[in-house]
Amino acid sequence: MSRYGCQSMAAPMTRVLMRRPGASLKRADPAEWHYNDHFDADKAIAQYDAFTELVQASGSEIVWIEDDGDGLSDAMFTRDASLITRAGAVLFQMGKPLRAAEPELHGRHYEAAGIPVLGRLTGDACIEGGDTLWLDDSTLVVGMGFRSNREGVRQLNALLGPHGIEVLGFDLPVWDGEAACLHLMSVISPLTDDLYLVHPKLIPAALWTLMKARGITLVTAPEAEFHDSLGLNLNVMPLAPGDCLMIDGFPGTRAVMERHGIRVRTFAGDALCMACEGGPTCLTNPILREA
Repeated sequence: MSRYGCQSMAAPMTRVLMRRPGASLKRADPAEWHYNDHFDADKAIAQYDAFTELVQASGSEIVWIEDDGDGLSDAMFTRDASLITRAGAVLFQMGKPLRAAEPELHGRHYEAAGIPVLGRLTGDACIEGGDTLWLDDSTLVVGMGFRSNREGVRQLNALLGPHGIEVLGFDLPVWDGEAACLHLMSVISPLTDDLYLVHPKLIPAALWTLMKARGITLVTAPEAEFHDSLGLNLNVMPLAPGDCLMIDGFPGTRAVMERHGIRVRTFAGDALCMACEGGPTCLTNPILREA
């Protein structure tokens, strides 16, 4: 049985790539890394440990990348540097220059874990994993903003097309500017294969139309909580269909999901997620999801 392959956003997660923050996060300059006033490295590490306990309790095997003081403080957001498919891993190129070394870091750990590298982006191509979303197991959507670009979509299509996967690119808005992190998954979170939590105002109209045509139910999160959370109330990570993790403190968003039959578990994430611009989906790169 295969030990890798993830072409779903919500099927039960049984293996996942994660990086435990440590020395690099403690030495991070918040201004350089675009962390905000919520940032507290020791508190963030404690919050990460609590998050890890929830992932482990689900039974998912964690493939660890350790923070050995390499200075890559954003590398705890393992979603962004690579993509796992049933054909193998694709190593991305990062839109944030400080993160340039992360894809090869992933590649070394995939090799050690027995996961083949199908290919990598080159030249001017950029994609970050937070901009990727599986509509189904043969359709991958990419949000093109300041972190992912059209050349990245072209190269990813060339890599994945021979394996029966179509990659569709949709333009994202400027929102809070070039330094801020607006990923596609900042505004869309699949809760099951056909139920998505969304912030409609920042979703490309063509993608909205496509999702509705695919029979996906779009549930709107409270706009006030989107702004209060810096967009992270939308960053909800399914352990399995309808069984999700989110950061604490946004009861309106939680209530919306629970009204639609979703089990929601929370963890404190102000110093970790809100400070560093990444929630539970960003902190995990699923290696294997099995229907």
